[in-house]
Amino acid sequence: MEAGLVRKYASEAGGLRLARHGPHGHSARTAHSMSASALRKKSDASLVRKVPFAPLRPVLANLQEVFLGTKLAVLFPAVPLAIAARCANFGQVWVFALSLLGLIPLAERVSFLTEQIAIYTGPTVGGLLNATCGNATELIIALFALMQGKIEVVKYSLLGSVLSNLLLVLGTSLFCGGIVNLGVDQPYDRKQADVSTGLLILGVLCQSLPLMLRYAVAAGEHSIAAATTGLELSRACSIVMLLAYVAYLFFQLKTHTQLFEPQDIDEDDEDQEEAVIGFGSGLFWLAFKTVLIAILSEYVVGTIEPTSQSWGLSVSFISIILLPIVGNAAEHAGAIIFALKNKLDITLGVALGSATQISMFVVPLSVIVAWIAGIQMDLDFKLLETGSLFVSVIVTAFTLQDGTSHYLKGILLLLCYIVIGACFFVTRQPASHANGGGAGLAVPTGTWNAQVA
Repeated sequence: MEAGLVRKYASEAGGLRLARHGPHGHSARTAHSMSASALRKKSDASLVRKVPFAPLRPVLANLQEVFLGTKLAVLFPAVPLAIAARCANFGQVWVFALSLLGLIPLAERVSFLTEQIAIYTGPTVGGLLNATCGNATELIIALFALMQGKIEVVKYSLLGSVLSNLLLVLGTSLFCGGIVNLGVDQPYDRKQADVSTGLLILGVLCQSLPLMLRYAVAAGEHSIAAATTGLELSRACSIVMLLAYVAYLFFQLKTHTQLFEPQDIDEDDEDQEEAVIGFGSGLFWLAFKTVLIAILSEYVVGTIEPTSQSWGLSVSFISIILLPIVGNAAEHAGAIIFALKNKLDITLGVALGSATQISMFVVPLSVIVAWIAGIQMDLDFKLLETGSLFVSVIVTAFTLQDGTSHYLKGILLLLCYIVIGACFFVTRQPASHANGGGAGLAVPTGTWNAQVA
């Protein structure tokens, strides 16, 4: 941020120069925070200086940083408009659309505030904040859908977030970066990619086992003792996934921090490491923005089925394709911007890190929360969904195996995403029938119950 009155008041509020340096002497900024910073803009301190009432200036400087310090500030009016449309019963489709638009700048601001708080708390606590708040929008949407009993919407939206990061975000980034940097070598660190893809493969395995168990029992190849065994297996796998995620955090934040620290930070990026708001102010605005995200998430979940009927799109297509694209728009844009700058380590850290966080943290956490709430949510994402996830992880792993990139890799990932999107576009059944059978491969619930009896 440029020097001026804003920085002066931030310093008076307790702003400190970022001292986040790990044991290897590198900056401990994460790829997520680096990506989010690409959408921020410098505040114009001259506007605050013109305010005649001096005590009001620090308040205005704070508001300017929180609401106008992003290139996405133009979308903030969608937040009050969504709330007004809901209160005035203006129309559920309008509420859905405005809520989605309002979530875009809110998600970016949560990332900004998390980074500001991390300046005061240090790299470990800051990393944990990023690990839990990095996908706050998806987590809150999933929890609201879960509490409303819309288990299929939870599964669809989380699956869509992983597919979006692996294929759409990474594919678009590699394609744009390859086109802009034609004739220039585009290397990246394979070690970070290998860690993330390994965790993603473990996540696919844990999500595939309940599905394979159901089909094995239905085919008469195996028998089980009780009808709840599939649910119990999902809960056991969820605990394993959470343990793996904790180990991943320890690996990332303590023992191997050098693998996850962006090495190509330029001078402008370093300038953004200075706190521009105080610690208490950051906590307040983080809580406030999270409440707004919760309100809009509830609106999205409550209006998704009427919107599906109005737009003529299946709930699965809206949840898997539209929700992740809009919910992660700010993060996606940042990843693409750094790919254009030939900084693929940051791009990979955003795309793979977000996919890993959803797969290994948000998905099993949803199952555990459902377990505590007495809701029977399992890891059986059904055949089509699980198959799409498995192929996406394998394609991504093979794409990143050589440590260099070019635009053709991006095209291939994008085409995979388009094909998967087309598949869910032609799937027209509502969420309430998403468990049902189709022709050939699907196994009706009655068959499952009859086999386990």
